Amino acid sequence: MRLRVFVEPQQGATYDTLLTAARVTEECGFDAFFRSDHFVSMGGVDGLPGPTDAWVTLGALARETTRVRLGTLLTSATFRLPGLLAVTVAQVDAMSGGRVELGLGAGWFDDEHRAYGVPFPPTAERFDRLEEQLAIVTGLWATPTGERFSFDGRHYRLEDSPALPKPVQSPRPPLIVGGVGKVRTPRLAARFADEFNVPFHTVPETAEVYDTVRRACETAGRDPATLGMSAAVVVCCGADAAEVRRRAAAIGREVDELRLHGATGTPEEVVARCLEYRAIGAGSLYLQVLDLGDLDHLRLIADEVLPAVAG
Repeated sequence: MRLRVFVEPQQGATYDTLLTAARVTEECGFDAFFRSDHFVSMGGVDGLPGPTDAWVTLGALARETTRVRLGTLLTSATFRLPGLLAVTVAQVDAMSGGRVELGLGAGWFDDEHRAYGVPFPPTAERFDRLEEQLAIVTGLWATPTGERFSFDGRHYRLEDSPALPKPVQSPRPPLIVGGVGKVRTPRLAARFADEFNVPFHTVPETAEVYDTVRRACETAGRDPATLGMSAAVVVCCGADAAEVRRRAAAIGREVDELRLHGATGTPEEVVARCLEYRAIGAGSLYLQVLDLGDLDHLRLIADEVLPAVAG
């Protein structure tokens, strides 16, 4: 199982803070450094000094790291036009030497759309747009160099695009679709995704979603084994119970609640939870790290959890 660090900069983080965390992530041997794509903080946090753009951040980190993979969980389809998104991701892939992954979702947080003047269509339209975006991004990347790409959809129309630049990774950067929807999300994952992610659900709940997605693959004529599975969980690890309580308090959470929905406790307890996700088919686990000032937290997980899980 791959362990990946996942951060939420909209809760309050400068680029320099993110750079430090990404470098420690790489030094500690984690597989990837992912970030959210949000512009307004949640849960009553002030979010100071304010949001940072996901792909500007990843482009910069691409030049400041050498090994760790970089991506979003998830970029909102409402924030970017699909043709330009394909250009952006391909550029960051080149800047990183082929280490980028694109998580793409329909968008859900209406407050941030109102706050920054971004249209927020109804749910059905957002998923319609997401489906077209997935088709456009993958279509642009798959078009052979020297040929042209056109698309005539309900929401987006591309005419005679040169479909450049191409990503470094072949045939394309890994594409992640995620969520817990029972119909459209599994269908889109089966059609377009390299990985399917279930965020912040218990192991039994996650297993149920995985089964739904595997059935969607079978219906689409795709071998379910070709679609990687992953999960995102809040991590709160401490050398002893007192340290666990201190880290939970620092992010405004209760230990009992975190034990139910996250990977919480001593290193042995966190390892056990990770292995539960691995047992239901998760090949990657995104550890949501909410206190970016506590880099010893990452080092503890790297020293005591990563070796037991990665093996």
